[in-house]
Amino acid sequence: MVDQPTELDTHRGMAAQKATELRRLRMEVEKDHSDLLARREELEKYLAAASAETWGEAVEKTRYLLSLFAETPACQDPRRQQLIKSLLADFERLLAANANDKGKPI
Repeated sequence: MVDQPTELDTHRGMAAQKATELRRLRMEVEKDHSDLLARREELEKYLAAASAETWGEAVEKTRYLLSLFAETPACQDPRRQQLIKSLLADFERLLAANANDKGKPI
């Protein structure tokens, strides 16, 4: 009886080893993708469950939707990519200004 398991990949040809590795990687990617879809669905349920109570919460919802749009072929246009970057920068600037205004007396 052998205490060490036999590494079968070393007994195969290089082409078979590559094919096996590709199958393993593909299965990992498919699992990661299904996990991502499940997490995305959970996030969307959370985001849809209640209305935003602050501008920050509304901005987070918008950022998520923009990230989904950015993955589509319609967003491959450089002008649209620039618009998204500009809008996200506006969000940051306006949220920072809003946070600074909260500290000022009325």
